[in-house]
Amino acid sequence: MPESITSKLNAFSVLYIEDEDGIRNNIKEILNHLFKETYTAKNANEGYMKYVQNKPDLIITDIRMPPGDTGIDLIKRIREEDSKTRIIVTSAHTDLEYMLTAAELHLVKYIIKPITQEKLMDALEAFLKTHDESKIYTINETWFFDYSKSIISNGEEDFNLTKKESKFLKLLLTKNRIITYEEMENHIWDEDSVMTQNAMRLFIKNFRKKLPEKSLKNIQGTGYRLIRE
Repeated sequence: MPESITSKLNAFSVLYIEDEDGIRNNIKEILNHLFKETYTAKNANEGYMKYVQNKPDLIITDIRMPPGDTGIDLIKRIREEDSKTRIIVTSAHTDLEYMLTAAELHLVKYIIKPITQEKLMDALEAFLKTHDESKIYTINETWFFDYSKSIISNGEEDFNLTKKESKFLKLLLTKNRIITYEEMENHIWDEDSVMTQNAMRLFIKNFRKKLPEKSLKNIQGTGYRLIRE
């Protein structure tokens, strides 16, 4: 999978529910390398508890899990209050009734076991496509910017951005050129505030602390540019 996709996956958390220990451990190892946080559960009841505790961005669940509730029961329970969390289901059976029921629950993908790496990656790409990709920006190989959450992350640490910082970083990333002082004042500062030199210096000083080292370059007398190396 291209690095641009794996870096985007690193912005999300995943919950994997599977009753077979061997399969669960193998898939967990793959997910650990791709996602910011990986949670696992061995049945639907435990899966629901982990969902409530951690609110993952994606749930991957088997359909048939003894004892008790099935994966479909779990999804129905989640969908009663949550229509946003993305869900991928896995099954060893091509059961038409299950598939039709699953289709009604707004799933990202239905994977037929065995779960190969190719099938998993296809499903994860489909997961990414369900998000507005314009809200996730890659800064470099290890850093990303989540515009919807106003967060910069290096995969290990998150940095919360102010409204001005979030607007500025989006401008730097989407334009991919020097952002002039005039543009900064017009697009970032509010109409009822003035971008004084002191205000801008303080803004840039605080903003740099949240970026990869030496990534924000000052072009003397013109503005700023983001170095993405």
